[in-house]
Amino acid sequence: MGVVVVADIAAGSSVGLLPMTALGPAFAGLTGGWRRAALVGLVAVAVCCGLGIYDGLFEERRGFTALASVVGVTVAAVIAAVARQRREAELASVRSIAEVAQRVLLRPVPRSAGHLRVAVSYTSAVAEARIGGDLYEVVASPAGVRVIIGDVQGKGLAAVEIAAAILGAFREAAYDEPDLRGVGERLQRTAERSVGGEKFVTALIAEIRPDTGATVMNYGHPAPMLVTADGDVSFPEPPEYSVPLGLGTGPTDTPVAFPVRMEPGDQMLLYTDGVTETRNTAGEFYPLEKNAHLLRTPDPDLALEALRVDLVQHSGEPLHDDAAMLLLRHRNRPGLIGQQAVRPEQGR
Repeated sequence: MGVVVVADIAAGSSVGLLPMTALGPAFAGLTGGWRRAALVGLVAVAVCCGLGIYDGLFEERRGFTALASVVGVTVAAVIAAVARQRREAELASVRSIAEVAQRVLLRPVPRSAGHLRVAVSYTSAVAEARIGGDLYEVVASPAGVRVIIGDVQGKGLAAVEIAAAILGAFREAAYDEPDLRGVGERLQRTAERSVGGEKFVTALIAEIRPDTGATVMNYGHPAPMLVTADGDVSFPEPPEYSVPLGLGTGPTDTPVAFPVRMEPGDQMLLYTDGVTETRNTAGEFYPLEKNAHLLRTPDPDLALEALRVDLVQHSGEPLHDDAAMLLLRHRNRPGLIGQQAVRPEQGR
């Protein structure tokens, strides 16, 4: 409005810059509240009146037309500001509810469970989101530490609802069922009720004990990466492949539980296909096995964070799929006894 005043005085009344004072309340309505828009509008009306008298425009119809334009834009700006503030308040409420739902669905895993130290990383492909179709949980049960990681086919609210149903079933079954096969059967029954259409859930569940190592059941999910204390890397495959949850026909589709040797000093990384299927600009998949050395960092949280950062750098752009990683370490890992870890921020 100041520029308009200077330009109008310099150019004279013949140029007709008076209606441009309405730009003040127009921009105020876009960036501020309704009070600010109304205040700027009053200033614009005063400036318009002053310039109209200075230019002698109220002696003809043009001055009153310009003044009516400024008043009309001011009223519109106030109405627009009120509507925008209401939408912002509704959005803030929805975001608050979404934050609570996110914490319920993907609640922070414990830093330690039984004899294990645990770290988790989750990177959502949806902007400003913390959850999607990927799921994970760690439960310290009487039978040992039981974990799940899974990936719901598809995205959006439907995938989140299915993930919530699977996680709820696992959290109950992990405490109640005496063996891992019983946990898997509970998940299958839940999937039969919750997963419809062409959707399915790839999942991997494991039971880890300090004396017998790990027992794993794989429902069509990427194999875990096992890193020994000596730095050897392997991907334990099931003896028989099974279909994902939601695609089976009954108990006969339950995968075979197979043992995985896991001793003190070893660590196991569970992940979703959003990690291994991330491509760089050359179309190359992320080389997870070659970057297993990043997990040698004594602090499991920092080790997993280093792997996540390397994954994002490999992509060179925002990930196109959710990427969840769950790192499990023996608490008594050689050389790490007594060291404390600082947990990074959850929900990346």
